[in-house]
Amino acid sequence: MTKEVRNTPTVAIIAYEGAQQSALFGLGEMFDVANRLVEKDAEQKISHKVLPASLIIDTDSADAIILPPNLTGVRGDTDRHLHNWIQKQHLAGTIVCSACAGSFWLGHAGILDGRQATTHWALETEFRSAFPKVQLRAEHILLDDHDIVTAGGVMAWIDLGVHLIGRWLGPTVVSRTCRQMLIDPTGREQRNYRSFRPTTARDQTIRSLQLWMERNADRDLSVRALALETGLSERSLHRKFSSETGYSINRYVQELRVEKAKGFLELTTLSVSEICWKVGYTDVSAFNRLFRSISGLSAGAYRKRFRIDPLQRKLGIHPVKNG
Repeated sequence: MTKEVRNTPTVAIIAYEGAQQSALFGLGEMFDVANRLVEKDAEQKISHKVLPASLIIDTDSADAIILPPNLTGVRGDTDRHLHNWIQKQHLAGTIVCSACAGSFWLGHAGILDGRQATTHWALETEFRSAFPKVQLRAEHILLDDHDIVTAGGVMAWIDLGVHLIGRWLGPTVVSRTCRQMLIDPTGREQRNYRSFRPTTARDQTIRSLQLWMERNADRDLSVRALALETGLSERSLHRKFSSETGYSINRYVQELRVEKAKGFLELTTLSVSEICWKVGYTDVSAFNRLFRSISGLSAGAYRKRFRIDPLQRKLGIHPVKNG
């Protein structure tokens, strides 16, 4: 249970080694903008500080602490003093927050076991392996589980900042802050940005099949057809494919075809119906339902958000889809 928040809630943004600098200082600037937009007669504003990890033992308790992203590949498994402090703060009722890989520090602190959390979609496999007891929901940009708030992508610290502003200063200040800073306040999901990155199989038969499927996404990719392609029995193919890739064959085919469709939506002017047929589907309605279930967007909405026009392609500019 979280403790009662003061009129001036305090946020400690933890500057551990490798923490993303734009998040460390961008969060503070966002809170400053929000404070300036609070009604003159309102008492509550957000106090914040960037706190070096080396000084955490001597700091006063905060109402919330934030573990920002890092871009170094470090996961904090040896930062035991920081893990212990996070755990102590959480037990004292502090709201504990993370963005992107910052969630690994919360996992190592042991406070996520049995709880819902999110992290960057590209870290999903690594996170699940490290913290199997966590209820990971990597499709979400942000998850508010009362006293633990986790955000997904590298830039999802912005979503986290907006969320905390709304939590303490209300929706009016959120709206004003987003307009001031040109931030889209509407909800997003990580699956809007997620790409299908299957594991490369070590087994040569399965690896060869993966390459064949990449080249032939419009062909018959039923289990029976793929078994004939590999010379394996359907049962053996199921077992080996799942073991090597982590996906059932049917799910792999769906993910592969949707990823191919995304490429056509980004780079061509083909109609959705034409793209549907090019990736191996004949029922446009079924394709649209599948596309939305995996990406969180309709095919048309995905094209509107991520399409690369010819000039962008010529200049090598691509839409950002890293969450």
